[in-house]
Amino acid sequence: MMNRYQIENIFKNIGIHAFLILVTITCLFPLFWMVRSSLMSNATIFTDKSFFPSEMNWHNYVLAWTEGNFGMYFLNSLIYTVSVVVGIIVISSLAAYAFSRLEFPGKNFFFYMFVAAMMIPLPGSFVPLYYLMTKIGLINTRYGYVFCMINVGLSLSILLLKTFFDKMPSDLEDAARIDGCSKLGIWWHVALPLARPAIAVIVIFNSLNVWNEYILAMLLLNDKELMPLQRGLMVFQGSHSVDYPLLMAGLTIAALPIILIYILMQKHIIKGLSSGAVVG
Repeated sequence: MMNRYQIENIFKNIGIHAFLILVTITCLFPLFWMVRSSLMSNATIFTDKSFFPSEMNWHNYVLAWTEGNFGMYFLNSLIYTVSVVVGIIVISSLAAYAFSRLEFPGKNFFFYMFVAAMMIPLPGSFVPLYYLMTKIGLINTRYGYVFCMINVGLSLSILLLKTFFDKMPSDLEDAARIDGCSKLGIWWHVALPLARPAIAVIVIFNSLNVWNEYILAMLLLNDKELMPLQRGLMVFQGSHSVDYPLLMAGLTIAALPIILIYILMQKHIIKGLSSGAVVG
């Protein structure tokens, strides 16, 4: 026989799990409806009320990829995302390691400046940013957009990695120095491998930011051949505003890479967020 406490605990767990399942369905249903709509025709999207369309129209993805130039936009976003994420990881890890393990004049001042930069909203820097990019001739270039996006993600990445490096045992550094490692060698061979959970968090957050960025891309990029996916999606929407299945196919193409990245890296992401990136 179960006592009162066990019965209450069972009902409590059932209620918690029911609530979490409801929240999950609420979050996943729009994604399901987007994919469902992308497989329908423009004539049946408002008349077919079934959960699964009777006829799968995969040709929408072919049209979105070819006629909508999504292949070019997708490649541009992939180049920007990889370049920005790699740049942020290298620069922020070097800066965070220096702030955490080295002593130099003005260390705290510069670190607090990076932290303070997180309080400035991105639109608040558009005017000086556009003026600076114009003066140095990087408007409407891949390099200018990549440099700006790296700058956007640096502050949070440095803060996360510095918190991690602060907890790194000094014995590991001493052992590496005995083995002949320089400061850069310790950063590469010791600090970065141990920082994988924190780096996973940085990768997913910045990948999401770069992949979904629209306003900065609209400000800096005017050439269609340079536009990332989100910017190209708005151009595509302007010319196919009444073809909803084709638009849903484009949105699915835009959302799929980030979903896959999160699924592949969720173990490291949850570990980094839940444990505060503690060395294990």
